[in-house]
Amino acid sequence: MSLYTMPCVIFAGGKSSRMGKDKAFLPFGGCDSLIQFQVQRLKKIFANVYISAKDKTKFSGIDALVIEDILHPEISAPTTGFINIFKQLKTKDSFFILSVDTPLVDEKTISKLLEVSTSEYEAIILRTHSGIHPLCGIYTRALEEPIKMMMQKGDHKLRKLLASANVYYVDINEENLLSNLNTPQEYEKAVQNLEK
Repeated sequence: MSLYTMPCVIFAGGKSSRMGKDKAFLPFGGCDSLIQFQVQRLKKIFANVYISAKDKTKFSGIDALVIEDILHPEISAPTTGFINIFKQLKTKDSFFILSVDTPLVDEKTISKLLEVSTSEYEAIILRTHSGIHPLCGIYTRALEEPIKMMMQKGDHKLRKLLASANVYYVDINEENLLSNLNTPQEYEKAVQNLEK
């Protein structure tokens, strides 16, 4: 199977406050860290995998280019990552994003998102019964200016951005695929689910 040419960006710039430690570096799926697990599996799907993070030195041992958030190091929100991604990937019109703490999103689900044409929509986002998942989907350059305008107002809510954008939602029933690893209990549950 040929690899997708659309860039893939793993968001790993969160605070991990509920976990008590940086979840990107917890061991997972036979890898030394969750970020390593995500990079390895996503490189089997995408030709170019990047990491969006606050401090690139933390990821020096990981085989992926880091898009560092040097413009807004004091703000912990995905919107700041987007600004740096648009700047770094200036020749690309769209990119796929996935949060580091959703390791159960499988290739089949990712392919469903990538099958939708980005020429007709500003974003293509995964949706389950519990709602939308802004950190699992495709964003296009059409949203660069709206994100900048939101940030100027101090607004960092992706759901608000998507509510006023032309979005295609891909619906799936497998809620467990979108399990976030925010707490030690959720992490242990995800480890067990992966072993099944």
